[in-house]
Amino acid sequence: MKVTFLGTGTSMGVPVAGGFRGEKLFHDPRNFRTRCSAWIQHKGQSILIDAGPEFRIQSIKAKIQVLDHLLITHEHMDHVAGLDDLRIYSYINESAIPAYASKKCIESVKKRFDYMFGENKYPGSTSLQLIEAEETFKIGDVNITTLPVKHGTTEVNGYRLNDFSYITDVKELPDSTLEKIKGSKVLVLGALRWEPEHPTHLTIPQAVEIIERLEIPEAYLIHMNSYVDHEPTNRKLPDHINLAYDQQVLHL
Repeated sequence: MKVTFLGTGTSMGVPVAGGFRGEKLFHDPRNFRTRCSAWIQHKGQSILIDAGPEFRIQSIKAKIQVLDHLLITHEHMDHVAGLDDLRIYSYINESAIPAYASKKCIESVKKRFDYMFGENKYPGSTSLQLIEAEETFKIGDVNITTLPVKHGTTEVNGYRLNDFSYITDVKELPDSTLEKIKGSKVLVLGALRWEPEHPTHLTIPQAVEIIERLEIPEAYLIHMNSYVDHEPTNRKLPDHINLAYDQQVLHL
């Protein structure tokens, strides 16, 4: 399995609009983070997790020529604003792209992107087949398990694809989800900042504690804000935990 981190930044991106705090980040290109998204390739399947505002640029950099399936974590715009840019893939496929999400997320997507659905679908807009994600399902040789977590009051679906688990915006992980993550070879977990504690996101120390408790051998943190400097942070982390960065590639 090949995993490409298309984006690793928080909801506002890093640096934020206007470039605020950008001068603190210029020394390391890994500090420039677009909104979170990941691309998984495995035995002929091309699977995208989320399509945020920069998806067009991310896809050009990663050279995504084929897209077979979409997994949506939740309905916040930093994770779905790029759905319109998927239209090229539905043209290439000559069919709607299967897109898996929670029932609530599906309802939100249909409302926000109403021109893509129903009798009044706008000609040429992205074609999506919205499917409520079951607890377990399969895409080709990829076994997928949904990993429900809480992001404040928002329900978010993480996803485990074979031995790779991916959870973005998260504050609370129920015991049932922790059990589903156990045994993963790689875990990707959202971690906003060092401190102070945040009402809807894990801090870096909180994420590290969860990874250590689950005894995950290799882990990557995502969804960092502009106060997280890549290299100094990595030096503080345990050897098996690192910050992910945009366009980083993993081979599992």
